[in-house]
Amino acid sequence: MTASNSDAPLFSVVVQPSGRSFEVAVGEAVLAAGIRQGIGLPYGCKDGACGSCKCKMISGSVIHGSHQLSALSVEEEANGFVLTCCAHARSDLVLESRQVTELGALPIKKMPTRVISLTKKSDDVMVLQLQLPANDSFTYRAGQYVEFLLRDGARRSYSMASAPSLGASMELHIRHMPGGKFTDHVFGAMKEKEILRVEGPYGSFFLREDSTKPIVLLASGTGFAPIKALLEHMQHLASARPVTLYWGGRRPADLYMQEWVLEQQKAMPQLRYIPVVSDATAEDQWQGRSGFVHRAVMEDFSDMSGHQVYACGAPIVIESARRDFAALAKLPPDEFYADSFTSEADKARA
Repeated sequence: MTASNSDAPLFSVVVQPSGRSFEVAVGEAVLAAGIRQGIGLPYGCKDGACGSCKCKMISGSVIHGSHQLSALSVEEEANGFVLTCCAHARSDLVLESRQVTELGALPIKKMPTRVISLTKKSDDVMVLQLQLPANDSFTYRAGQYVEFLLRDGARRSYSMASAPSLGASMELHIRHMPGGKFTDHVFGAMKEKEILRVEGPYGSFFLREDSTKPIVLLASGTGFAPIKALLEHMQHLASARPVTLYWGGRRPADLYMQEWVLEQQKAMPQLRYIPVVSDATAEDQWQGRSGFVHRAVMEDFSDMSGHQVYACGAPIVIESARRDFAALAKLPPDEFYADSFTSEADKARA
């Protein structure tokens, strides 16, 4: 244990196998300390609900704050797993997280943005285009998200649906959550040229460019937004990696940008697209794949030992895929990268 200039106790944290290290103060969440010091620990909700930040503790001791058992079970905690978003160090720590690389976190900024356009893609999905400041640079990785800073101090988080290579504008996909203070405004009174304040980038959901493995992209609902950004980034890189996109929704209308995907296939011949609908009605006249989207993946890929998976959407979809792909389809657990929406207060995006 070391001490800072103010004599506040600090513990050291080493993340293996990268060897990256940082310090965490007593009472400070491990994840918050890592982000503050430029360590790219994986995370999603930062609220103990999604499990995206879960990693193995090789040595040391922590105490957990409030969290959901679906994110970290009693058995997992007993076996040495921790949720870094709500874990507070009680000693020096050594953690294992293979998602931490030599890449540091990008600078987090607060900035004003201007609404360029609002385009309703379905009854409950709005595509929002924002203009970034011309006199300031905003660097992010495709797949990351920003937080809107509301006037009452609340925050709402949304993934960028466009790759940074596309210029000084940013696309977001907003699903209407009736009664949500932000989405009610987006679907009601919001107008072009309105100024919104954002902070970011956040999140460890981005393409690992050092791999040549084939990719499976899994999206449910508006979880398609960061998946779209990944596809645009792959096209920008002229990547030849085979990629298969599975996009699931309850009804066909939930697949609100199918035409965009079909156009993207023309530019990316290595891209396959499989839409999956779980609750189609006779009125929909649906002729495609049906059922749970992650099961459709396993029907096509019984052996995923040589693949990477990038998944985004509802927690039940992400956690089912994480569990079943590893247990039933041989996917290495550290090749599953996920961004899980959790609640109206964070990534259900109200």
